[in-house]
Amino acid sequence: MKYLINIALIMVILMYSTLYPTSDQDRARSNNQENLKFREVAGESALVFHHLTGATGEYYLPEIMGSGGALFDYDNDGDLDIFLLQGTMLGDEKNPQKSKYPPPMDWKPGNRLFRNEINPSGKLRYTDVTEKAGVVHLGYGMGAATGDFDNDGDVDLYVTCFGSNVLYRNNGNGTFTDITATAGVDDQRWSSSAAFVDYDRDGDLDLFVCNYVDFTVKGNKNCFAPTGEPDYCAPASYRPVPDRLFRNDGAGKFADVTQSSGIGASIGPGLGVTCADFDQDGWIDIYVANDGAANHLWINKGDGRFEESGLMAGAAYGADGVARAGMGVTAGDFDNDGDEDLLVTNLTKEGSSLYRNNGKGLFDDATIEYNISQLSFISTGFGVSWFDYDNDGWLDLFAANGAVTRLPSLRGEPYPFHQINQLFRNEGGLGKPGIRDMTRLAGDAFALSDVSRGAAFGDVDNDGDTDILVTNNNGPVRLLLNETVTANHWVTIKPVGVRDNHDGIGARIAVILKGGKTIWRRIHTDGSYLSSSDVRTMIGLGKESKIEEISITWPGGTKEVWTDVKIDSVNVLKQGEGKKVESRK
Repeated sequence: MKYLINIALIMVILMYSTLYPTSDQDRARSNNQENLKFREVAGESALVFHHLTGATGEYYLPEIMGSGGALFDYDNDGDLDIFLLQGTMLGDEKNPQKSKYPPPMDWKPGNRLFRNEINPSGKLRYTDVTEKAGVVHLGYGMGAATGDFDNDGDVDLYVTCFGSNVLYRNNGNGTFTDITATAGVDDQRWSSSAAFVDYDRDGDLDLFVCNYVDFTVKGNKNCFAPTGEPDYCAPASYRPVPDRLFRNDGAGKFADVTQSSGIGASIGPGLGVTCADFDQDGWIDIYVANDGAANHLWINKGDGRFEESGLMAGAAYGADGVARAGMGVTAGDFDNDGDEDLLVTNLTKEGSSLYRNNGKGLFDDATIEYNISQLSFISTGFGVSWFDYDNDGWLDLFAANGAVTRLPSLRGEPYPFHQINQLFRNEGGLGKPGIRDMTRLAGDAFALSDVSRGAAFGDVDNDGDTDILVTNNNGPVRLLLNETVTANHWVTIKPVGVRDNHDGIGARIAVILKGGKTIWRRIHTDGSYLSSSDVRTMIGLGKESKIEEISITWPGGTKEVWTDVKIDSVNVLKQGEGKKVESRK
């Protein structure tokens, strides 16, 4: 018995030392990461927003799931503006109840749009332009997707809701017009994440919309925590509803092709979506994280149809064959082997799932190999992304965390769902592939404990590194400014499509460095959870001070090469101005 106890103690100590290493270990393994720092600057930059759940004590499921946001340059002035999704009161309109968690005195209802004033002022500061821009919406907002669907050079905005969705066309003068009805892209069910994607390679952006479950206020069910207290139900308490695919037919019109494309053939409680060419056949595929059900991998057949291949591809379940509570999802080449790998965030005690691509759209579960399960085991993850926070050329990882059912450790608190967010460093650049938790070294911004949901990524202060917008359920928005000090170089690519969609969404970028080393990235705004990120693609170069060439393989299949790209700067690469290399069928 004493022997077994000693073994158990050793195992606990080893696990604790891995999760919470000593400061000496942190410094030794972090490769000069004592200069790692993120600072929370929402308040000082006048980004004032507080999410309202609308909770009255009835535990309506939408209250705990929202909401997200977007980083996008809506006014084309070269900096990133912010759009945030707001909740509202749910329940009987004839007998309204007061919110259990009333917002601050200066609170404003509805979704909000904030303009970034860093150009031309030089100072990061946000101004609320919601009413002026015409994007006031008082429904129960959930998520946002951004993309220039009409190819006029101005990014448009799609808003998902618990209830009717909204498509805003950017007028190019700082205002938007609601064209939902004429465009034919509404869905009055509960939509979550959405993505603009040119799935048919015709040069314009189509729209994929995740739908969650058939929850209604009148059909609300009573669920309870293990302690007997009222709590939010699991999604399995309600039936899932189909996702939707809308084909862009031009002139501001979309056609619902959910059934004819095959997307309607399999249903799950969809929460996160990301689009990439996973099998590298030249056609963009679609991956959906389903909550408590098998995840979907929709393989594009190239003829307008999709085939659901999640199970056969090894990306539907965990390694044990059990479905996880998939919420957020991110795709990226984290191991620098030239293909798109997947990571899905899950519930506390499940850990996130890492699916490694073999280059042909087949995946193996590398969660344990990269220590992801252990590092994320105590968190419920939502917004997530591969991104290179220190510009060393290897994609790191951020996860926004917050529980969906009462946490026993927070019993007695008024809102017992908060958790800290996490930052993980990809140590592949150190010659020892692995993922390391850097949360405790990342500054005071990572000491905050919120009920985080969405996360969007982009360089908000245009200083050459990636910052993070974090949205919180029943709490204030957070803007995490990346102030990490590093000598690493970088390059930002802003493509301009001519024959393909204007922003080149879906294009693949290859950065070739000295000696032939190649870094692969893709142009996208999708992924994470209920959120949309900067379409500009920032690529860390490490200590390399010269780029041999950059190639872009456009969504339509053509490939071009540029050799005069400047490092440590933003490069606008226009389709047709590079050297044409080849065409892909």
